[in-house]
Amino acid sequence: MPYEWETDLTGAPVNSGASSHAEGAAPLAVLHLWPYRSLPRRGFVIFIGATFALLSLPLIAALGTPVLWGLLPFVLGAVGLTWYLIERSYKDGEILEELRLWPDRIELTRHEPRGPVREWHANPYWIAVIRHGKGAPVEHYLTLRGGPREVEIGAFLTPEERLALKDELEIRLAALPRIPT
Repeated sequence: MPYEWETDLTGAPVNSGASSHAEGAAPLAVLHLWPYRSLPRRGFVIFIGATFALLSLPLIAALGTPVLWGLLPFVLGAVGLTWYLIERSYKDGEILEELRLWPDRIELTRHEPRGPVREWHANPYWIAVIRHGKGAPVEHYLTLRGGPREVEIGAFLTPEERLALKDELEIRLAALPRIPT
């Protein structure tokens, strides 16, 4: 799955209440979420090479003729445009969401490839993990409600991954000591 939990095993146990954001303690758990990459870099190189080879096959018949110079720019343009668009897709996929949990604070930070870092925080006591049904932007759309506003989480995950994430988030939030403010 394109997300992973890190748990701080060196800090105080979850039920002690000794760890808090206000005291500068490390978070009890950190969740990293990122979009799934169906084409790794090695596959990208193979794909571009195969695309160039297949688009060059018709040029073999035109070797030694002026027609080659008429067709070659289109072949190179098609390969170059394919390269650019896949690279653009890689850049767009460099989204990283980080969710940090303390007994008295939850923080969500979203790092986007072209745009400012967006941050949200609230007290976990008031947080609810909401799964939206029909009319949502994506199937099993997840939001965190609480604090100053409602924020989405993991919109780039598959519907099954969002359902699993919802269950994991609810378990982690329920395990935190509740400190209302």
